[in-house]
Amino acid sequence: MSRIGRKVIALPAGVEYTNNANVITVKGPKGTLTREFHKDMIIKQEEGSLVVERPTDNKLHRSLHGTTRSVLNNMVEGVTKGFEKNLELVGVGYRAAKSGTKLTLSLGFSHPVEIEPEAGIEFDVPAQTKVVIKGINKEQVGQVAAKIRSLREPEPYKGKGIKYEGEVIRRKVGKTGKK
Repeated sequence: MSRIGRKVIALPAGVEYTNNANVITVKGPKGTLTREFHKDMIIKQEEGSLVVERPTDNKLHRSLHGTTRSVLNNMVEGVTKGFEKNLELVGVGYRAAKSGTKLTLSLGFSHPVEIEPEAGIEFDVPAQTKVVIKGINKEQVGQVAAKIRSLREPEPYKGKGIKYEGEVIRRKVGKTGKK
């Protein structure tokens, strides 16, 4: 049996859960998330917690069991605490600024790059070289962070670019001249 799938998801106070033919809606203090799960997965509410069960032990149901539980747990965590990803800009002249809700990045191009936040996403710039992406949907926060990072990925020779906070860039040795 799946170790992750067996874990019970605790529903904190202030979180409402509704199940309408495996279309799950979780409502909390930070917002509302809705997602459709596979029709075979059994999601029950028991004494202030959620339990995910699978009908059989075939390969499809085993693979969906832990995934369903993890996604559902992320929904509950998102509407209570929210998620955030931190990015760092490394390089001379690489800067971030927030103008209104937009994020403006200077990344060494001939023009500044402006990024409009998607619905449910918020940008924060605590320093010129740091960007924080916040939201209640973990998948969406990660996707927006990946899109911003892809504008100028870190390169291995000088380490310049946009990287996740705590990410280690494997450095390469440059060419040596002939003597």
